[in-house]
Amino acid sequence: MRYIFTQEDEKFRQELRDWIRNEIPVNFEKWHGVNEAGEDFEYGLKIRRKLAKKGWLTMAWPKEYGGQGASYMKQVIFNEEMSYHRMPGRDGFGAKMLGPTLMVHGTEEQKKRFLPPIANGEVQWCQGYSEPDSGSDLASLKLKVEDKKDHWLVNGTKVWTSMAHKATWIFFLGRTDPVAPKHKGISFFVANIEDSGIEVQPIINMVNEHYFNQVIFNNVKIPKDSLIGELNRGWYIAATLLDFERSGVEYPSSAKRNFEEIIQFVKKNKNSSGVPLIQDPYINKTLVDLDLDIEAARLIAYEVAYLQSQGEIPSIEGSVAKILGTTLTQKIAKIGTDFSGLYGQLTDSSAPFDGKYLKQQLHVTAFTIFAGTTEIQKNIIATRGLGLPREDKLTLKK
Repeated sequence: MRYIFTQEDEKFRQELRDWIRNEIPVNFEKWHGVNEAGEDFEYGLKIRRKLAKKGWLTMAWPKEYGGQGASYMKQVIFNEEMSYHRMPGRDGFGAKMLGPTLMVHGTEEQKKRFLPPIANGEVQWCQGYSEPDSGSDLASLKLKVEDKKDHWLVNGTKVWTSMAHKATWIFFLGRTDPVAPKHKGISFFVANIEDSGIEVQPIINMVNEHYFNQVIFNNVKIPKDSLIGELNRGWYIAATLLDFERSGVEYPSSAKRNFEEIIQFVKKNKNSSGVPLIQDPYINKTLVDLDLDIEAARLIAYEVAYLQSQGEIPSIEGSVAKILGTTLTQKIAKIGTDFSGLYGQLTDSSAPFDGKYLKQQLHVTAFTIFAGTTEIQKNIIATRGLGLPREDKLTLKK
């Protein structure tokens, strides 16, 4: 399987790469990225606004909504280079998720109100889907939304809500018909977090970072025009494949950057016997296998984007890309930790890699859980791809 980008695509790649390297505040080799969910949030917004001015933030949006109508492969290049260079600024919630949703299901007034701030990089959105008892089985959500004639009354809790502590707005799913089948009684809403009195409580993860949150709706009143699309059709709105590009190319591209970093480390350092680490057979084979894994994940990501460019829905390929990409990030984090030795577990500037790979290993533990667990992805591959029967359809024999 081989993919060749057009001259126009490669020209864009080089333009983007040059721009990124000019924006990085330190030498590229020393650049480790920033924490957009923490103290570097304002820096990330600054880069986002610059991307907006270049027309790159919403480049995949249709031209009638201010985008460039960019191809799937061009969007792949953008995500690939931004991830490889560890650059902040992309807008996964507003530009990638909510914007396309509004284009299909929103009213003209909602489009005029919400799309321009997203396209200009002026607003941070977050997604309220998961609940304390509703993760993989999202349709079992319980957050209650009642029609009070002149407003909606919301009660319930969302959890694992990424970036809610930095967001001004949230889009979320709520149950509007408690007696309907669980997939048919859900609606899609938006709400201003500050104006509505929504409470956001931090969830600190095991690397001591604040990225996740618990979002509490306690008798929260939101306007009637907060409903997006048809009442009780929120599940179908949320499940629509609205993304312009879902290849997951970020996983192999960021892994490639870490791989190159690890290669330089084993070339420069020696073991206790004075032999360069790169000459150790185990280390050498581990890196060869890792290189193959990165290439496999990259190619399936290209395949997903290519199929989308042909008007197809790459459901099976998307699941394969998710599994390969997320397991790859966990594998490379563990390899970086192992190769660093015990000293590499310290968060010290003199430690190997500044001790970042142990922290990264803890961080990526969730990658095979969020956005559809690996088990769910395997079920999709088995039932939709291989035509195997669902477990509840099987008749077990003694």
